[in-house]
Amino acid sequence: MAAAMASQGERAVLEEEFKWLLQEEVHAVLRQLQDILKEASHRFALPTSGSGGAVKQENFVLSTSGTDQVKGVMTLQGDALCQADVNLKMPRNNQLLHFAFREDKQWKLQQIQDARNHVNQAIYLLMNRDVNYQFKTGLEVLKLMDAVMLQLSRARNRLTTPATLTLPEIASSGLTKMFTPMLPPDILVNFYINLNKLCLTVYQLHVLQPSTTKNFKPAGGSVLHNPGAMFEFGSQRYEVSHVHKVECVVPWLNDALVFFTVSLQLCQQLKDKISVFSSYWNYRPY
Repeated sequence: MAAAMASQGERAVLEEEFKWLLQEEVHAVLRQLQDILKEASHRFALPTSGSGGAVKQENFVLSTSGTDQVKGVMTLQGDALCQADVNLKMPRNNQLLHFAFREDKQWKLQQIQDARNHVNQAIYLLMNRDVNYQFKTGLEVLKLMDAVMLQLSRARNRLTTPATLTLPEIASSGLTKMFTPMLPPDILVNFYINLNKLCLTVYQLHVLQPSTTKNFKPAGGSVLHNPGAMFEFGSQRYEVSHVHKVECVVPWLNDALVFFTVSLQLCQQLKDKISVFSSYWNYRPY
């Protein structure tokens, strides 16, 4: 009851504070968000020098401690793998197989491309106003923050949530046609981003003979399929016999994820301040 009877003087103070929030603090936060997200966008572009410079190539070695079953050397250029060399030691006979991208091929990492597009969309939302624009209501600010946070959440989710693929989808992927020599029919590979890491998964397969007594159960979609997973491709049935996953940290992806987290926190803090005025003494500045 006391809260509902706030004095006119107290209400006037609230109105002045809220006016300052809309006219000053909101714009300060928007400028801060723009600066942070431009830094994030620059991480994705990685220009070598000046505007319009070529995107820098970075080499990464993908391996797993304690085993040399699979080793990959990847060249990442922005959102594209432009070179890939994979060494695979076959467990049956220790035979060493080597595969590399054809010189005329590169593999786009759609996760990076999508994340960058969402960041740029968030920047557009923040800058899509005249420099002298004045927000008139708290609801207007809340709607802007929600729209920006949606783009940032989508950008983060594209990096933290790799696509789930079935084994036939991996087998029919254009990635299988990029190597020289050609991948043998009992080898599948997949590249993806998981958080701040570039990951390579190699599946070794064996053919299920028609006379097999195994109960054939096709595997569904997954980020990582386990040994024993079965699938049908063409006229042949296969079972995964070995799975090798190697990875390495991409430092600028780590930077981008930190920028996303900080930006989302700033958006939420501004929303919380706006919300305080909507509930404090039943004051509703909408």
